[in-house]
Amino acid sequence: MNVTELRKIANRIRRRDLRAVFEAGAGHIGGEMSVIDILTALYFHVLNVDPAAPLAPNRDRLVLSKGHTACALYVTLAERGFIPQEEISTFLKPRSRLNGHPNCTKVPGVETNTGPLGHGLPVGVGMAVAAGLSRASWRTFVITGDGELQEGSNWEAIMAAAQFKLDSLTLVVDHNRLQQGARVADTNNLAPLAVKLESFGWAVEEIDGHDMEQICKALSPGVATTGKPKCVIAHTNKGHGISFMSDDVAWHHKVPSREQYERAMVELEVARAEIEEAA
Repeated sequence: MNVTELRKIANRIRRRDLRAVFEAGAGHIGGEMSVIDILTALYFHVLNVDPAAPLAPNRDRLVLSKGHTACALYVTLAERGFIPQEEISTFLKPRSRLNGHPNCTKVPGVETNTGPLGHGLPVGVGMAVAAGLSRASWRTFVITGDGELQEGSNWEAIMAAAQFKLDSLTLVVDHNRLQQGARVADTNNLAPLAVKLESFGWAVEEIDGHDMEQICKALSPGVATTGKPKCVIAHTNKGHGISFMSDDVAWHHKVPSREQYERAMVELEVARAEIEEAA
């Protein structure tokens, strides 16, 4: 798909995600808005996946380590055809399989259960090791939050990935600079993140995490570095696309009021019209 089509899809996912969180009365909308462009690029341009065969042995693997943004993943999976579109209306309802954190035993397209932060990258390293041992061509992608990188398990995984030269592994850091309750820099500053990862033996690229062209280019197979895992530091904004949510820590898991919901939906509809006009 071209960049314009991807932007249209991302806008649809944002609107559906907003509605789902509003109707459920819970969610993590700020981080969902920051990661949606990345998810869109992966599922509609990068990943070798088939909704009709979600467990195909040769599929690419994606681990959403920041599992609290599950709603964004569910909406993306529905848009891609892994689950019915109408099922999004069951998000967080009793007996729904669309829980607050993704479950691989219930939801097609989910590779592993995530939610406790710091678990996704170690699992992704194991997947990449498995691909190497079996001489398989599929790739592994892991999306973490930036605050999540304060977990020591991630740095153990980062060391292991470099040690085993896992060039089929790509880590995408959703670097929105905010975590629950505070800015990352004020909690446990990770800067300079790129320099640290490079010193651990990774190939690192920094991009605008809301620029579809940059995202697709950074995640393409042609930019892999032989013998090195890759980290894409995607500079994003929490609450991206909604003016009063953008870069505001309060929207980590705040739910919009009816007035806020309607205002946000108007802004996203305006964005949709602008994308259509530009096309």
